[in-house]
Amino acid sequence: MKTPKIFASEYRFCLILWAHEPVNSTELVKLCKKELGWSKATTYTVIKRLSERGVVKNESATVSALVSKEAAQAAELDELVEKTFEGSLPAFIAAFAKRKDLSPDELAEIRRLLDDFGEDA
Repeated sequence: MKTPKIFASEYRFCLILWAHEPVNSTELVKLCKKELGWSKATTYTVIKRLSERGVVKNESATVSALVSKEAAQAAELDELVEKTFEGSLPAFIAAFAKRKDLSPDELAEIRRLLDDFGEDA
């Protein structure tokens, strides 16, 4: 199943939800007010919109995610690679590595991740 699109402001909401789920909707309104400056109406509108798209569920005033943070991040990365690098992950990694100074530890971690991935294939 394809991960539903989560837009930037919705993603900020989801970060709060992922950190506190499952959470009572009243408490979620308070958290969104504090962290995002949102009104009660805005928070409930986002909950409704994300519920309709299958990102969250709101049952008995308890909100929880149907899409994990990792799945949302992976979907966003897939979209970026497809749109910007014509689907080429090596082109994305090359562009990223050229623009950012990577520490030896970061390079070692990337190599380890690639080696681990190669073993799973």
